[in-house]
Amino acid sequence: MRILIAEDDFASRTMLQRFLEDYGDVDVTINGEEAVDVFNLALDDNEPYELICLDIEMPEMDGLKALKTIRDKEKSMGVRPDTEVKIVMTTSKDSTKEVLDAYYWSGCNDYLTKPIDLQKLTALLQKYGFSKE
Repeated sequence: MRILIAEDDFASRTMLQRFLEDYGDVDVTINGEEAVDVFNLALDDNEPYELICLDIEMPEMDGLKALKTIRDKEKSMGVRPDTEVKIVMTTSKDSTKEVLDAYYWSGCNDYLTKPIDLQKLTALLQKYGFSKE
C-alpha cells in the first residue's frame, strides 16, 4: 500500500510515519502544496496512493484546499468514487465547521483529532480493508 502523510508538526508527522510503515510505503510532506504535488506525481507514474492522512491546518496550502484539489483531480481523470484515495483529515481542533467542510464540501472519508488515538486509526484502517504487510 502507498501512503502519504501531509503534516507540518514534526511530532505528529513522525508518529504517523512510524505507525503506518507497518502498513506500506510511506511518503511525507509538510504542507498542502507539497501534498498535492506528490499526489499528482504518483498519479502520473501510475502508482497512486491508497491512503492520505491530511492535516487541516498547514502552511502554503491548508488541508481543506489540498483535499478539494485532490478530489477535483480525481474527478477530472474519471476516477470513480469507490476507487478514490481514502483521505483521513487530522486536526488539533474539534471544530464542527472544519469537519463539516471536509466531509460535505470537499469529500474526505474520515477525520481524527490530535493527538491521534492509534486504536481509532487502526479501526479506520481496518474499516477500509488495510492491513499490516
